[in-house]
Formats: sequence, structure tokens, C-alpha cells
Amino acid sequence: MGAGPILSMQALSKRFGDVVAVDSVTLDIEDGEFFTIVGPSGSGKSTLVRILAGLEQPTAGQVMLRDGDITNVPANQRPTCMVFQSLALFTHKSVGENIEFAAKMKGVAKAERKQQALETMDVVRLPQDYYDRSVTQCSGGERQRVALARALASDPEILFFDEPLSAMDYRLRKILEVEMKDLHRRTGKTFIYITHSLEEAMVMSDRIAIMRAGRIVQAGTPNDIYRQPSSRFVAEFMGEVNTFSVEGGRIRELGATAAGVDDGYLVVRPEYLRHLGDGDEADVRFSAAVDNDYMLGSRTQFHLSVDDQVLIAELPAAAAAGLTIGERREWGFDLADTAHVPE
Repeated sequence: MGAGPILSMQALSKRFGDVVAVDSVTLDIEDGEFFTIVGPSGSGKSTLVRILAGLEQPTAGQVMLRDGDITNVPANQRPTCMVFQSLALFTHKSVGENIEFAAKMKGVAKAERKQQALETMDVVRLPQDYYDRSVTQCSGGERQRVALARALASDPEILFFDEPLSAMDYRLRKILEVEMKDLHRRTGKTFIYITHSLEEAMVMSDRIAIMRAGRIVQAGTPNDIYRQPSSRFVAEFMGEVNTFSVEGGRIRELGATAAGVDDGYLVVRPEYLRHLGDGDEADVRFSAAVDNDYMLGSRTQFHLSVDDQVLIAELPAAAAAGLTIGERREWGFDLADTAHVPE
């Protein structure tokens, strides 16, 4: 990645009547970064990216590209490009004509723009003999590559992606996640990506921003956010967790001691819960019944019950062997493997 931010948001806000879609967002995105914005429906992520791409005007605040203010610069005059969920391809045109569209609008000679198109097709690993093929004859994954090639052909500094994989089936989506990350590495361009899929964000991103009610509530590396969430909302949004309330050094749901832990919530990921045998130690111990198990490839997920509380544990195959549905066991976790959040 390059030195310093390529894009800066300074107190960006957007209102639609009485609705605040984006609420005073300030954030820097580094040059060459794969930055993903995630959040529940209505969190403001799509509106924020449309502002950054010049497709919406903010109600307040500034968008800076390097040292220049581009807040009021139209989208077609910015060195950026958007790849939409619908892909927005011209179905009456060939693959090559779709990729060359921007160059043709700029008056680039036919031979030159064809050469650029073929080079870009190589970048996205689309066979050159697809150049004359109609996009209607392309598969979903091939159409995605055409859309990427068309975006790259204009040589933008920043590529924006508005949930481009959400309509794909699971197997194709997993293939394209890997290809997107590889494409980012090979081009060195700045990717700004929005998705509702936490899995996509974790696989592809250098950094992730979590949005809620128009605000960015936490930004950081996937590992940082997963292991050190800033709030209960972030912890639970980032995947399955066990959340316990702590009052006066006691974990209310377990009736166990949490020495030295302030009041608030303890977040424990399923992989850090373990069943305890004779002589095994843990900072927090409790008894739980095994209600059900679910195979997850190399790991097994167990649903446990403590009174009316349902807990989730994930164990590797060797540790899962011998656990029986309906039996009660001693379980535990260490405080070093938890995150503490105030609310």
C-alpha cells in the first residue's frame, strides 16, 4: 500500500428529509487498501459509498482525494469507477464492446481500445476469445469478470463495489472472493467494497468498517475487530458469540466469578469454550448440558444449555470425540481469550 490516505471523509452527513442516512463520518482510506464497509440493512453503507463515488451529494462534510476537495466533483469527472450489484452490462453488446465503452466515449481509436480491452481481459483472467461473445452467453462468473474488466479499463485510482457478489450462488461467490483478493494484489489499486456478508469482508479485506445507524462504530483489521470488538453490537455482528453480563465481578448467567473484570459484558468466541476433564484448569468454570451437535468439517459445533442460556462451543474433531448429546459436563474458558465491552 502507498503512504498516506488516498481518500478522506471529513464529517460526512446525508439526510433524506428527517432520515439521517450518514451521520458525521470521518475516516481515512489508505492508498492501495482493500477497505470493506459492512453493516445491517439501513445502516447507511450504500449511501456512504454513493457519496464517495460522486453519485450522491452530502448534506454536510467533505470528501478529499489526496489533497484535493472532490465533494462537488461529478462522478464522471472523478478518477473512480463503481461496480454495481446488477453489474449494469450492456446486454446488446459483446464482451469487448462492454469493456471498451469508456474508451470509445473518450474517442480512443478502435485498434487501441481493442488492445486495451484484451490486456484488461488478461488481468481478470477472461479468455481473449470471449472478446466477440455476447454477454448474454456468459455465465454469472464470466459476467462478473466483464464488469471488472470494464471498470479497470478506465484506469481508475479507486474502484467501488456495491455488493457485486450478493446474487451469486455460494460456490461461485467463494471462487470470486479469492479472485477479487488476487486481483487487488495484482493491480495495486484501492478497492472500497460494501457488503452485508461478514464472511466476504473477513476473507478479502485489509480493513473493515462496521456501520450502524449512519455511523462507523469500529474500523480495524479483520483480526482486530474479531478479537477486540468495541461494543456488544460489533461482537455479535462479527459472528456467533457467547455474551455474558458481568456485575460486581460475577458472571450473572453462569453464577461464576470473573476476577478483576469490570461491569459490562464478556464476549467469548465459540472456539474458546472447552470441556474440562479431571485436573483441567480454567479461569471460569461452569456446568452445562450438551443439547445438540453440528458437523462443520474439521470442527464440531455444540449447543450447550445453562439454565435458560444457550451457549455455542466449537471443538476440533479430537476434542469433540466422546461428547454425547444429553450429558452434562464441566466447561470453561480463560479470561485472556475474552473481550470485555462496556455495552
